[in-house]
Amino acid sequence: MELIDGVKTKPLRVIPDERGRLMEILRADDPVFEKFGQVYLTTAYPGVVKAWHYHKRQTDNFVVVKGMMKVVLYDGREDSPTFGRVNEFFLGEHNPVLLQIPRMVYHGFKCISETEAMVVNLPTEMYNYQEPDEFRVDPHHNDIPYEWTRRDG
Repeated sequence: MELIDGVKTKPLRVIPDERGRLMEILRADDPVFEKFGQVYLTTAYPGVVKAWHYHKRQTDNFVVVKGMMKVVLYDGREDSPTFGRVNEFFLGEHNPVLLQIPRMVYHGFKCISETEAMVVNLPTEMYNYQEPDEFRVDPHHNDIPYEWTRRDG
């Protein structure tokens, strides 16, 4: 898959032993590290879609730490070399990856596991309660060329 301009991924290594497991998510010396804003956890129940939105100032760094999510990106930036491109990622317990989502790229996710899925986000900016850097579009009625329905076959 050809990635949307500015999107980066970092495979994560899970280190198991008889006590449990360890997985580093993001380090200050990682090539994908920009800066630290905050860390938060968001979840979705099976089949739930949380989409679409983008940020003007922040870069997101998503890691699905429980369950599985279908994370979808859409490049609506008219000046981008990948304008109009859609990227689809399947992230979580079966595919531990950090997904870096650049500013101005629409994104959303759908829980595709049989239990609640959990996403840790490490955005580059703190959430501003007075002026949120979050611009939303309806998940199903919009100009984004993507359908959230499952494709069997």
